[in-house]
Amino acid sequence: MDENTGRTFDWDDEIENDGSDYVLLPEGDYKFSVSAFERKRYEPKSGAKIPACNQAVLHITIDNAPEGSATIMHNLFLFSTMEWKLSEFFRAIGQKKHGERLKMNWNAVVGTSGHCKVGVRTFTKKDGTEGKSNEIIKFYDPEDNIKGSNEGTAAAPTQQHGWKAGAF
Repeated sequence: MDENTGRTFDWDDEIENDGSDYVLLPEGDYKFSVSAFERKRYEPKSGAKIPACNQAVLHITIDNAPEGSATIMHNLFLFSTMEWKLSEFFRAIGQKKHGERLKMNWNAVVGTSGHCKVGVRTFTKKDGTEGKSNEIIKFYDPEDNIKGSNEGTAAAPTQQHGWKAGAF
């Protein structure tokens, strides 16, 4: 079994991994790499907005942030209403351009990189306390020229709509 999805231990196996401290990144723009990817089947609970479909679970790694390295699990659902998110991801890693058709090549995803916007999601834990985790808000197109990534500050994409700072 893949090291990222785990394996079972025998009763007399040796162990050594102490784990690592959890790193919560501040909201902002970061350079990412895809460190792993899993194929799963999404089976929704009743009332879900998306029916049963294939699901890609991406392990998005953010390195070189002042807070440390973090891995964010990001789900992509292979369903028509989520096609725009699939396109956004494949554009970010340079495998797709706006307006073109693309046969998704999942075997070429691991090791690719790009830029994304990371957010902080607040949730209630089973014990009733508040928890926080990172989530991917958006994947940026390579031509967006994200500056300041992984420096712990929220960097905005370069001007894209004809607006220029200081010009009236």
